[in-house]
Amino acid sequence: MKVGVVGEIHPSGYEIFDKNNIEYFVTNNIDENHLIEKLRDVDGIVVRTAEINRNILSQAKNLKIVARHGVGYDNVDIEYLNNNKIAMAITGRANATSVAEHVMTMMLCLTKNIFESDRLVKLGKFQEKGNLPNYFELYNKKILILGFGRIGKALAKRCSGFEMEIYVHDPFLSDEEIKNNKCIPINKEEGFKIADYISIHLPLNEETKNLISFDQFETFKSNLILINTARGGIINEDALYEALKNKKIFGAGVDVFEKEPPIENHKLFSVNNTLLTPHNAALTLECRKRMSVESCENVFDFLTKSKNLNKSNIINLNIFD
Repeated sequence: MKVGVVGEIHPSGYEIFDKNNIEYFVTNNIDENHLIEKLRDVDGIVVRTAEINRNILSQAKNLKIVARHGVGYDNVDIEYLNNNKIAMAITGRANATSVAEHVMTMMLCLTKNIFESDRLVKLGKFQEKGNLPNYFELYNKKILILGFGRIGKALAKRCSGFEMEIYVHDPFLSDEEIKNNKCIPINKEEGFKIADYISIHLPLNEETKNLISFDQFETFKSNLILINTARGGIINEDALYEALKNKKIFGAGVDVFEKEPPIENHKLFSVNNTLLTPHNAALTLECRKRMSVESCENVFDFLTKSKNLNKSNIINLNIFD
């Protein structure tokens, strides 16, 4: 058995392979031709953010599983995997806490104008605090969570601690399940009208591409804080820029961009009611360890047909048919 790891991961994951005598290698070179050559004879792939396209996959004749170091898999050709009965695994249990905490951090920093307050003190303008823009409480505010998987549920628990009103839109869940998590089910159009905060936890696909664009910003409340830690492209970046520049919403926290890294002098860099982070919501030390271990366990358990295989991490269950 041979496994290729594309992109360095925490050493904790390699221990899974070492103790079970699994041959593996690590490459940080993500050039397509290099990956075609390196992955040609592997049984499994662990990948971070590199694109694993059809050209690469079609040359990996022994391939049985691709495991993402994370939960998104838009960098892997899932159609090819499905058509060729190759498993696609994610680290479904690893990053919920880290991402939910990142969302709460963005909400609090934007709501409380933390960075502007910090700047004022450091400029020696302590007595000018009365000139700061308005800032608010999370208490009794309405949050709309779009997507209610592990991350959405983890976020809801934390919002509950701030005594917020928690609304959820997830067309794949029953109202009963949402209510059992002490949240209020709502359709997204109605949620867009009432929300003080929106946090996105959806995959990027044809249905969610530009889910929030110019029309939606006409619907939102002017005090809205919009947070995206899911995937770039779900929010139309041109529409977001116009809304922020013209104060149609209060602010936005963006951890993900349509093109990563974002282009130099991206227009969102020029508006001051944003908090931008480099797609690192899930990169706490604890989470990096969990994702590393879980992604390597996914590969090992699948290849060895282990009874410990967590099938909930396999997103294309049709391969078992």
